[in-house]
Amino acid sequence: MVQNESGMFGTSGTGDTSGYGGLVRQAENPGSTQRPYGGYFDQVADDLERAYPDFADAIEKVVVDRGELTLHIKRERLVDVARILRDKLKFEMCMGVSGVHYPTDTNRELHAVYPLLSVTNNQRVRLEVSVPDIDPHIPSLVEVWAGNNWHERETFDMFGIIFDGHPGLTRILMPDDWQGHPQRKDYDLGGIAVEYKGATIPAPSERRSYK
Repeated sequence: MVQNESGMFGTSGTGDTSGYGGLVRQAENPGSTQRPYGGYFDQVADDLERAYPDFADAIEKVVVDRGELTLHIKRERLVDVARILRDKLKFEMCMGVSGVHYPTDTNRELHAVYPLLSVTNNQRVRLEVSVPDIDPHIPSLVEVWAGNNWHERETFDMFGIIFDGHPGLTRILMPDDWQGHPQRKDYDLGGIAVEYKGATIPAPSERRSYK
């Protein structure tokens, strides 16, 4: 599936440094990958399937793209799969969680992405969970990988994903009473008035294009 991506990255021929100018490029959203995946990816999939009999029901799809293996997991099975990957397949480290917002991905607008590392086997995989904007709940993985504590708080703060079971899910960057989630694509880019040495900094939409 091909989708439009807005912003300055990957575009050329413009002096717009803010990303506000409606720049558009086309990007391919890869679908499911069929076996063989290549490299150690098949071994990881085989080992996970043997260790977790409900593997087929827990996985929505498997994607191999740009040299990375991503397992798209149903949210209700996330904790089970995470424990198997940690305890059986020796993925000792979760490098955090990143939020992604796809407003046009109906009923799957919010995504959480978890990069995993096996120090023992020198392997990497990613987990990805998708949830609807109207029900942005994903189980917390803090009990599986304690280091995810602050990462889940940041993803909650910036994207509004609610990590059920987190020991203290509060904002970590924005003030507690802040309205909205600043890294969502539907967040207002108008900015807030800021004074710097007596000058007022205009909102991104009002800044000129630098050539």
